[in-house]
Amino acid sequence: MTGAEEYRKERLDPERAEALAATLGRDFDPAAPLIPFGHQIYFWTIAPSGALGRDGHPATGGFIPDLGLKRRMWAGGRLAFAAPIEIGREAEKRSVIERTERKEGRSGPLALVTIRHEIHQERRLCVTEWQDLVYRADPEPGAPAPVPPVAPDNAEDETSRAFSSTDLFRYSALTFNGHRIHYDPDYARQVEGYAGLVVHGPLLAQHLMLMADDALGPLRHFRFRATSPLIAGEQARFCRAGSRFWVAGPDGRMCMEADAA
Repeated sequence: MTGAEEYRKERLDPERAEALAATLGRDFDPAAPLIPFGHQIYFWTIAPSGALGRDGHPATGGFIPDLGLKRRMWAGGRLAFAAPIEIGREAEKRSVIERTERKEGRSGPLALVTIRHEIHQERRLCVTEWQDLVYRADPEPGAPAPVPPVAPDNAEDETSRAFSSTDLFRYSALTFNGHRIHYDPDYARQVEGYAGLVVHGPLLAQHLMLMADDALGPLRHFRFRATSPLIAGEQARFCRAGSRFWVAGPDGRMCMEADAA
């Protein structure tokens, strides 16, 4: 329900940050601050197997209310960066349900949940993150897939890469994300209607944030929105035009859009 809170505290293990750098293909400097969005590998939500939903995530009905819809997606989010997060020190995370809403979308009923996360270290606010989740009903058999938007063709800078099932496994392990769409191809196809294993939206956002940090300098704000799933093995293009960023699939569809400041 709106207003529900969770609170966690932990020491930010340098070895976990080093493992994230290896997974992302970046050099690791233990003396440098945590990379933007790197807090995703800490403050795990830990639940016993009996408290998980069919998708491998902690079942709704606790901190996140049960809104009667089974398919969970991380639709996007916003971040405000106020101060660096230091690796190896204790930090605190406070999470609050800001909004829950049920509505009727073009493809059927859906529920929207927004969670605000605040990361503090040494009594100082470092990062505020608004996480937007969408819950949907199972797709009807034979129902056409939504038509994704087309990615722009005006990139000033771009890089490309594909994600293997090993990449997805390593990121799932680092974030303690048990969602089966990232490692169980039969579940991804037969239950949730995807073409194969789905690349984590936060993993795409992580790459875009690092691209923005490299191009624009230390980030103050970042906003991203998932628009179409990227499937493991597909060659993706990570693109920038000014302060706008996006991920394009091999067929030119927009998988994620973002902007930074």
